[in-house]
Amino acid sequence: MSYNLLKGKRGIIFGALDENSIAWKTAERVHEEGGTFVLTNAPIAMRMGSINQLAEKTNSQIIPADATKVEDLENLVDKAQEILGGKLDFVLHSIGMSVNVRKGNHYTDMNYDYTTKGWDVSAVSFHKTMQALYKKDAMNEWGSIVALTYMAAQRVFPDYNDMADNKAYLESIARSFGYFFGKDKKVRVNTISQSPTPTTAGQGVKGFDGFIAYADKMSPLGNATAIDCANYTISLFSDLTKRVTLQNLYNDGGFSNMGVSQQVMETFMKDME
Repeated sequence: MSYNLLKGKRGIIFGALDENSIAWKTAERVHEEGGTFVLTNAPIAMRMGSINQLAEKTNSQIIPADATKVEDLENLVDKAQEILGGKLDFVLHSIGMSVNVRKGNHYTDMNYDYTTKGWDVSAVSFHKTMQALYKKDAMNEWGSIVALTYMAAQRVFPDYNDMADNKAYLESIARSFGYFFGKDKKVRVNTISQSPTPTTAGQGVKGFDGFIAYADKMSPLGNATAIDCANYTISLFSDLTKRVTLQNLYNDGGFSNMGVSQQVMETFMKDME
């Protein structure tokens, strides 16, 4: 159902790889709510995904950009404003990657060149994106910038590996840059800490299927889906949340405040029998 929450608003959506991705679902919802946007991803990711289908469906243009390269991001910001006809109202950063996870390296035996690449893609790219937007004064007042994160930034999830460090760095950047964006430009910056979600990237984490089942049993409302996250993002892009900034907002069915659930205890007791 559309309420035209984003009518007349325009922005950039990073990371729509395929129809399982949260960015893909968000792009569809933004389109339904009357917003316009450009899509972007790294050239290699675009070859792997099906972003052209999303662009056609949402009447959007694609601007390839490597989010680790300042010149690519500056070009993206300039071209987005040119295509959309003015300053931006929203940006979604939905990209993350760990080469150590992909290569099966344990957290206690990491390749640090891979580590550097991972935090550049997953976290520093967010700073680079906001810096380009800030320096070019590309955001309208009361605009909204959102990045996606995960609770491993605060708590230990062993198999999440160095992505946990990347997400902690991402959240810190959101707060620190968000202060300046708010004070100087009246732009909001927040992160959404999402339930484990079966995206292409998420499924690369060891033991993901078991953990998603565990999280679902731990959460009073069950795991939040990709479309749930898209809807939450829409609310943060809209004028309904104009004073919400510097927040890490949990969209996880209550998981983040749970110690243990009755379902998990019952499962544990059965295993003890």
